[in-house]
Amino acid sequence: MVGLVLSLALGACNSKPKHADPAIWHVAGPGGEEAWLFGTIHAAPAPLAWNTPPVAQALDRADEVMVEVANIADDAAVAQAFASLSRTPGLAPVAERVPAARRKTLRDMLAARDIREADLRDVETWAVALTLARPESGSDAGNGVDRAVLASASNKRVVELEGASAQLSIFDRLPEADQRDLLDAVLSDAGALDDEADLVDVWRRGDMARIEAETRTGLLADPELRAALFTDRNRRWMTRIAAEMHEGHRPFVAVGAAHMAGPDGLPALLARAGYTVTRLD
Repeated sequence: MVGLVLSLALGACNSKPKHADPAIWHVAGPGGEEAWLFGTIHAAPAPLAWNTPPVAQALDRADEVMVEVANIADDAAVAQAFASLSRTPGLAPVAERVPAARRKTLRDMLAARDIREADLRDVETWAVALTLARPESGSDAGNGVDRAVLASASNKRVVELEGASAQLSIFDRLPEADQRDLLDAVLSDAGALDDEADLVDVWRRGDMARIEAETRTGLLADPELRAALFTDRNRRWMTRIAAEMHEGHRPFVAVGAAHMAGPDGLPALLARAGYTVTRLD
């Protein structure tokens, strides 16, 4: 999720792609239905050689691509969606929306990102959290694998699971108490935000056990946030994927790798719904 917002102001990097062996699954239905589930990463410090033989074969056999946001490479459109939802006049100062023990971390993170607290006067709490969740440096949404999948599948039908406005509206609809929990989680996890290279390496190895462990930390450790940002969305997506297969389509589903992890991930949900789900080597 946060990778969507990170794409607003980051440019592309042209270094040599790094080898990857990301996780991909084949889904088969009792009537010959087919789909593929590919866990992406939304941003990385360098380009990634994501298009392995299993991924390339799956993408070739699919007749459509399903993604979270179809125009994710349109930074201006995504920025406009963010701007249209993120401001409300008369909000309390940001420092008053965090526990006293977090205020120094808040000041430090704002300074590191060259953001003045006054600039966030009317910015809603969820939007402050996503703004601060951007690492100080290193990660680049231009290297995001979801963007690369869309570019490689330009001749296929694209099915959008949410869209930028709908995705950001999930945050916007959170009660203020949950928005403050989100901001507190970002502040409490500040040290990990600038160590994304490790998580990129986890994705490159296809280490779903480690990715699943990450889905139980930070903001996703909060039950309300986990439901709104993770489990509820996965259930909606699973229903949409199944509907596409039932209609005779063969979707290549490319969404954030966390959505593939554990008993609440898409592979597990589709398996419980009666499909045969096989991870491909």
